[in-house]
Amino acid sequence: MNPIVKNILAVIAGWLGGSIINMSLIQMGHKLIPIEGVDPNDMEALAAVMPTLEFEYFIFPFLAHALGTLVGAAIAGLIAANHKMKFSLSIGGLFLLGGIMVNYMLPGPIWFAATDIVIAYIPMAWLGGKMAGKISKSK
Repeated sequence: MNPIVKNILAVIAGWLGGSIINMSLIQMGHKLIPIEGVDPNDMEALAAVMPTLEFEYFIFPFLAHALGTLVGAAIAGLIAANHKMKFSLSIGGLFLLGGIMVNYMLPGPIWFAATDIVIAYIPMAWLGGKMAGKISKSK
């Protein structure tokens, strides 16, 4: 397969795979730790209640962001024809942009926004790239 096409597919597959993990964990969090009286699909209601929520309500969003990025970056690194780490980190950059947007649209506590933006994206993308590199070398 043409390396350019393979690299484009790597980014698409990484973004899609990471997004599936992300949304699955967010939905699981809403089921396991529901916010009483708030429809999780109502962005305005969520935005209004976010600053008042306790720590446990932020566990699944953080896991969703971190694991979605990790898996997406690993997928991109495994599929990419070359520059595997760069493609893994590009997935981290895409998810970081999304995370910044979500933290802007649903402003929660500062500690969560800082932790989320600093730990859940670029470091997880780097780990995903490292994992992909080790898996690729062992084949």
